[in-house]
Amino acid sequence: MPAPPSQTMIDGLVEANVDLSSSPYYSHDMAPTTRAERRWGMKDIAVLWISMSACIPTYMLASSLIDGGMDWRQAVLTVFLGNVIVLIPMVLNAHAGTKYGIPFPVYCRASFGILGANVPALLRALVACGWFGIQTWIGGEAIYTLLKEFFPAWGELPLLFADSNDPASTGLGINGAQLVCFLAFWLVNMFVIYKGIDSIRLLLNVKAPLLIVLGLALLAWAYSTAGGFGEMLTRPSQFVEGGPKAGKFWSFFVLALTGNVSFWATLALNIPDFSRYARSQRDQMLGQALGLPTTMGLYSFIGVAVTSAAMVIYKNLPAEQAKKLWDPVFLLSLFENRAVLIVAMASLAIATLATNIAANVVSPANDFAHMWPRMISFRVGGFITGLIGILIQPWHLVANGDVYIGKWLVGYSLLLGAVGGVLIADYVALRRMQLDLAGLYRKAGPYWYVSGINPIALAALLVGMSLCIPGFLATIGKIYLAGDLRAPEGAETWPAIWGNLYNYAWFTSFGAAFVMYLGLMLTFGRKYLRR
Repeated sequence: MPAPPSQTMIDGLVEANVDLSSSPYYSHDMAPTTRAERRWGMKDIAVLWISMSACIPTYMLASSLIDGGMDWRQAVLTVFLGNVIVLIPMVLNAHAGTKYGIPFPVYCRASFGILGANVPALLRALVACGWFGIQTWIGGEAIYTLLKEFFPAWGELPLLFADSNDPASTGLGINGAQLVCFLAFWLVNMFVIYKGIDSIRLLLNVKAPLLIVLGLALLAWAYSTAGGFGEMLTRPSQFVEGGPKAGKFWSFFVLALTGNVSFWATLALNIPDFSRYARSQRDQMLGQALGLPTTMGLYSFIGVAVTSAAMVIYKNLPAEQAKKLWDPVFLLSLFENRAVLIVAMASLAIATLATNIAANVVSPANDFAHMWPRMISFRVGGFITGLIGILIQPWHLVANGDVYIGKWLVGYSLLLGAVGGVLIADYVALRRMQLDLAGLYRKAGPYWYVSGINPIALAALLVGMSLCIPGFLATIGKIYLAGDLRAPEGAETWPAIWGNLYNYAWFTSFGAAFVMYLGLMLTFGRKYLRR
């Protein structure tokens, strides 16, 4: 069977290099994939998503929503719905990767310009560095929890850099043993990066069944030991009439839905980094549809059900510890059978490693490599990701549900939503999914715009982001909105509408950037669309 026109074009371009080898914007890592490199079928794409979705943050998602007032049905449905929504831009952006074989930073060149593409690439990379740090912390915490069973004194170590004369001082927020375990797991991640991208597929194939089996085993244990699923599955919503949060459901639902859309908003942008290896559009679309929403819904339900049963099993725990039952690492640490504990923690560490490398290293490694294609390779980009992942001190990001959802997940969605709005407006609405492949690598090509930058794309990006910034500043306490009970008497307040826009952060920034880019390009940028 002859190759489709797009693939014939890609093979010819790569094999002949079309004089691109001398371009400073071309490198092996940035080059389109050839037909021989496209080995991922529908099953592989589905396994990719099953592997990445079956992770500890997914397990904890619905439980954090219940902690915010939802009942279990509302929480799981919110998780599922958020992933159905984010699947739409995911499939649209993936189309370019599959059709042209290009990675995410090169895809950005069509709308932002060959040099301007570094802006969305770096925004995406910095968010990925945050997620890399979070997943590395979770893996290190699993190692720490396991070793603490053999060295109980580790749990009594003082917090690093805490002021012994100030009871409120927490210093770095972790003790020396936790830091060593975190860095040890970080080194394992760096070793996998050093081995290269081919090791990722092997990890994913091992991890996909591993964490699913572990989750189902936890579910069976919880149901059997507790004699049912218990408290959380019978607890009514706090938003019902007469409840402590009556009348506040929709405001919380919007925030929760935005947080769940934001959960994979990162991959919704850089999905071309993976879909460029897909055999066909059918494979990438069906693989993603089968693998993403279903796994997210199932694994978040497992988290809720297990936590619910654990509340019955460990009902005599002190209140401070009972709040941590939603964390599977803490829950497993309560197991008295050391053999079970070792197997469980090892499984969590391997699974977390696989998710971390696939979801949080591939993209930023490519993004950093895009900044200087001739000097920064995929491997060097991965090492840069790892260093930033340490510096952000990720244990603070997962400290509680309010920080995790309201400040982290929703906070970065205002950046990524705006980028997604520009990309889809350009590729789908304006160019009708047609790109000049060779032009993506040429200074004199159609995507050079003004000195390599498309000012219209940057303007649309800034507009999309700016609508959400006041709400974000209010969330972290830098400004106050009207009606905020935290506002000191006489403090200047901003209109409450900014808080509503922030609650819809991904939707607000995506929609504003989409409309702004489309309107400005049709008005002032037609000459670029004709080339």
